[in-house]
Amino acid sequence: MSPQVSSEVSLDFRNTNSLWASVAVETLVRLGLETVIVCPGSRSTPLTYAFARHPSIEALPILDERSAAFFALGAAKRQHRPVALVCTSGTAGANFYPAVIEAYESGMPLLVFTADRPPEMRDCASGQTIDQQKLYGGFTKQFSELSVPVASVEMLSYLRQTLVSAWGRAIAPFPGPIHFNCPFRDPLPPIPDGTTESLKTTFNADFFFSKISPKFASSEVSLLPIEQWLNHEKGLIIAGPTTPKYPKSYCQAISNLASLLGWPVLAEGLSPLRNHTRLNPSLISTYDAILRDSSRADGLIPQGVIQLGPLPISKVLRQWLQTTQPERWIIGSQRNLDPLHGPTHYLATNISCLGQLKAREKKAPKDYTKQWLANEHSMRQKLDTQLTKEDTLVESKVVWLLSQYLPEKTPLFIANSMPVRDVEYFWRPNNRQVEPVFSRGANGIDGTISTAMGLAHHNRPSVLLTGDLAFLHDTNGLLNVFALTGSLTIVVINNRGGGIFEMLPISQFEPEFETYFVTPQRVDFGALCSAYGVEYQQISHVQDLIEGIEKLPEKGVKVLEVMCDRKQSVQQRKSLLNSL
Repeated sequence: MSPQVSSEVSLDFRNTNSLWASVAVETLVRLGLETVIVCPGSRSTPLTYAFARHPSIEALPILDERSAAFFALGAAKRQHRPVALVCTSGTAGANFYPAVIEAYESGMPLLVFTADRPPEMRDCASGQTIDQQKLYGGFTKQFSELSVPVASVEMLSYLRQTLVSAWGRAIAPFPGPIHFNCPFRDPLPPIPDGTTESLKTTFNADFFFSKISPKFASSEVSLLPIEQWLNHEKGLIIAGPTTPKYPKSYCQAISNLASLLGWPVLAEGLSPLRNHTRLNPSLISTYDAILRDSSRADGLIPQGVIQLGPLPISKVLRQWLQTTQPERWIIGSQRNLDPLHGPTHYLATNISCLGQLKAREKKAPKDYTKQWLANEHSMRQKLDTQLTKEDTLVESKVVWLLSQYLPEKTPLFIANSMPVRDVEYFWRPNNRQVEPVFSRGANGIDGTISTAMGLAHHNRPSVLLTGDLAFLHDTNGLLNVFALTGSLTIVVINNRGGGIFEMLPISQFEPEFETYFVTPQRVDFGALCSAYGVEYQQISHVQDLIEGIEKLPEKGVKVLEVMCDRKQSVQQRKSLLNSL
């Protein structure tokens, strides 16, 4: 959805608050804002009214602030531009906090507007008032306490430039959330009070807004050490989790680099690379299984590694790099992306700029690359053979089937805990151009349904892969079903508890493990969906799942509950990965 910005400026001069808010909204529209999520409340009335009446803004009302913030996060992941959030004063803004943290850690641009009482009404028991100064601590790129609205050209110019500057910081050099605390005095509704009459006759709105135009993040380019890389006979490209705006171009850029160097590409399951395999013949997807064998791992130690974005989830890969300590060049962010604290160099080049690279000549794969590819062929064949034979819907089988039967270009939101790990282990390389999306900044399970809905809004039919606890943690997200324009199919792997903890040493300590870590649940998902008016189907057989995901509905939300035996899935996963 890309609303057209009206060429006519229509400001609300009925009172100072309505003028102030309408100037703010018009500024944001001209910068490129399309969507705002509005939570109900009184103190935020000027902002809510201004956003709601602007013809170029989609203003969505969402009741629960926590869910609203995650919905906005999902929408920002889809739009690749800032999305705004509005709430009233008091604890309302505190409920935005988990999503603000995730936005900061994963580099997603949000503009958070928390309404507040004016300074004279704070710290005096005035009601619904808390200290909202820097409410989100260090988890925003900028905090601005806006002035109490004033009806003057000078103060409106201050407001305009504060928003213009903040928008730029929200998108570059790396995206993130901005917090505006917005105090308002009465009257809050657009009731005429005569405070703007003199300004109305002299204010030149066309001139005031004439220099504002959409701003986009720029790509910084630095010189790449190509000659140094070319001298390495044993080099690796490691592509971590990412959601690029243009997945095919991203994959082509990495293909250009791999072709130039003759290096293999280890592709994380949360990277689009695994879904565009024809672009890169040197793709490696089974590195976690390959490196579990110490003799194989010792024979594959690289001289140098190019790391694209964060490291993959695989603990096995991380431990191997930690032990072998190859020289690494990290591309894709100015943030510290090296939890291993190894010998690393940071290159400011945007990954998309790698598309400018051209191979100097057609290179045959190096012996080191051939070694990786031979292992990949062997591991992939074994994995596919064993998973083909597996007739039970264990968790690994569910992920493996999704990689083969989802419609082309499906946006797929993958919940944290076991789903992201099973995608890493078992997502089969393909050319279906499925678009994986995730929240790997803080790696929490909160807001899973709401984020997926924000992603699905105005998008192609989308899918959420989640475990049962992540689903239940955000059931308030189902309140947003009727706000959704689009389709979301939720595949819930119900193993009646926290399956990821079965993989940890604490699983040997009973009875505490089952009660305090697994936290088993006995929810009737069919009844739960019925309460929210959501279509529901229990999946018992492989063919049921294939039919449920091959053709996705065009609108609404549908839940496919896949019942899995938690302990059986854990044993199958361990035996499969360790036996290759």
